[in-house]
Parts: sequence; structure tokens; C-alpha cells
Amino acid sequence: MLEDTGERVIPEKMKITNELLLEHVARYHFSINYARGRVLDFASGSGYGSHIIAKKCKKRVNEVIGVDIDKEAITYARGTYYHPLTTFLKEDVVDPTLPEKLGQFDTILSFETIEHIENEQQFLSNIYQLLKPEGTLVLSTPFGKGRGRPCGSPFHVHQLTIEEFKILFANYSETTFYYQKGALIERAGYETIGQPPLGIVVCRK
Repeated sequence: MLEDTGERVIPEKMKITNELLLEHVARYHFSINYARGRVLDFASGSGYGSHIIAKKCKKRVNEVIGVDIDKEAITYARGTYYHPLTTFLKEDVVDPTLPEKLGQFDTILSFETIEHIENEQQFLSNIYQLLKPEGTLVLSTPFGKGRGRPCGSPFHVHQLTIEEFKILFANYSETTFYYQKGALIERAGYETIGQPPLGIVVCRK
């Protein structure tokens, strides 16, 4: 049985008004605009997001691969969110052999993952290698006090500042930043949500 850790989103076990659920679902619906071809959901958790993409983008998506390190999450995703376009695999997002194992993707989604990762550079390197030329990355993270500083969450290595987040994607040909508060996602520079608690970047390789 997949357990709610306080960080994990399991829609079947949450109220429709739960803000964590709304935030996560909003990000996947936001990413519908970018999903095409072969899609990787990096750290797919319980699988609901991969399912959203497979269902909503089935006319322009060939395959959705959901990857997570948690065996129970993968088992739950396979049983709860079956779709003919979707495959769930137990893998480690910082495994340097992943690009060789999985090949390349037209679209990579990674939501609320990087703040859990100790080996941040390997994680980002894997993403870059896994993404096809001209492919699109959509990645999100909560903002905080910065790299190496306590953030108050027992599940996070740290939470990046806005400035630290933005410089991670300098090697991409195009980057557009968005801020999120609850279900509201706004382009950076046009935001009306005040100090944004979460950031989203859309990158073109």
C-alpha cells in the first residue's frame, strides 16, 4: 500500500480542496501545452501526472515514461493509472547510465524533484543528455533560503533562491520562467502573486 508521507501526492487519498494536490495537478495541465512525441515524467510518484499527459495529449504524444526510485510508487502507478501509451519504470534519476538505458525524449517533465536531490549536477546532466535537440524541459521547484541552508522541510536537501534557480539552465537555447502560487501560474515579470513560493522553467535545448 502506497503511503502518504506528507510530500507525496496520491489524488485518491486527498480532498479536492487540498492545496498540494491543486498545485501539482495545475503544473501537469500547464505542461500539456508543451508535451509532444516521447515524454519522460522524471520522478513520476504515484503516476497521476503521467496519466494526465497520456490522456490529454494522446494525439501528439507517442509514449510516456514515468520514472521513480520508489518501488511501491511504481507498483501503485502501474495498477492505478494504466494507459496504453504509458510505462512506469523503477530507476534513480541520478543514475549516470540512464541516458543509455532510456534513450532521448522530445519532452521532459520534472516537478518538485530537484530540491530532493543531493547530486544536483548529475540530475541536471541526465536531463540534458536525455533531452533531444530542440526538445523541451518543464521543471519546477519551491523557492527558499538557498543552496546549503536549512529549509524547514525534512524531505528537502535545500530550497533554491530565485537567482540560484535561474542560473541552472544557461546551457539551453531558450528559457522562460514562470511563478506559481496555488493553481495560479504566471510568467515571470508579469506576476501579480507577490513573492512567488514556486518556480517553473520551460527550456528549449
